[in-house]
Amino acid sequence: QVHLVESGGGLVQAGGSLRLSCVMSRAITSVFWRYRMAWYRQTPGKQRELVATVSSSGGTNYADSAKGRFTVSRDNSKKTIYLRMNDLKVEDTAVYYCNAYDFQDEYWGQGTQVTVSS
Repeated sequence: QVHLVESGGGLVQAGGSLRLSCVMSRAITSVFWRYRMAWYRQTPGKQRELVATVSSSGGTNYADSAKGRFTVSRDNSKKTIYLRMNDLKVEDTAVYYCNAYDFQDEYWGQGTQVTVSS
């Protein structure tokens, strides 16, 4: 079974930055390459929402709330995706989840907490 492990969350003040990482284990590089990877986030009482995606070829898309502030990237050789978050806002506070998807399979990480204080 594929496993995703996120790291890099923490407590920051508004305007600060964090970089999240997500590593895929139990998979070879060629398998990781196949997946569309994404970052989602969720707060208690809210539905999990999409933040950013990065395709198997490196193309990216962002939620409106993330555009201009967040950057998602992937390193297929390391089976890792990243989310660089700049100019963080209180509204960005959430548990951030890594997601891997293709037509056959979908996997989720355990999440990493990001808390932005005013």
